[in-house]
Amino acid sequence: MAPTQMLMPCLRLPSRRHMLAWLAAGSTLLQACDPGTGPGMSVGFKGLDITGAKYGRGFSLTDQTGRVRTLADFRGQVVMLYFGFVQCPDVCPTALMRAATVKQLLGDQGNRLQVLFVTVDPERDTPEMLREYMAAFDASFLALTGSLAEIKTVADEFKVFYKKVPTGSSYTMDHTALSYLFDPDGRLRLALRHEQTAQDYAADVRALLSEPAA
Repeated sequence: MAPTQMLMPCLRLPSRRHMLAWLAAGSTLLQACDPGTGPGMSVGFKGLDITGAKYGRGFSLTDQTGRVRTLADFRGQVVMLYFGFVQCPDVCPTALMRAATVKQLLGDQGNRLQVLFVTVDPERDTPEMLREYMAAFDASFLALTGSLAEIKTVADEFKVFYKKVPTGSSYTMDHTALSYLFDPDGRLRLALRHEQTAQDYAADVRALLSEPAA
């Protein structure tokens, strides 16, 4: 069964000033965060457990460097997958700032988290724009793109909804605002809501990293 779809409208173009403010806020949040669950303590998932889902089985899209990527490329890591678009003014940068904070919260385990951002606006989100956008949050984050048909195929596979919404002479995108987590064996395990905290996300990433290999 698919998780409840949360749709987020994005109506304004983000400015560089706002981007820097989001990143500064992330540093403040990190200082206030609980360092996490210690050895031997029980861990419960904060997100929706969708282990065994018959959807979200994989993807094949091109990253911002022109390399074709599939889920198999990231075995041994927890993958956080999010769908959005560059000109989203609030929801997408908030999600990516939170992901950057999660990586910092993980400490030495941060290199075992791979964040993937799938654009739902491939007509406007060029590889150059995607490279700059990912670099604003974390150099390790990858943006994935493809043709309109390829993006639709992947969105359908993950039961992600998106649509163009006219705004005067241009348009914005409404889209599902969930983050999916895959375990290090490449299995879809969790759907996390946009309103959850970086602490919640980090706790679930740690839980997946601590599980024995399948």
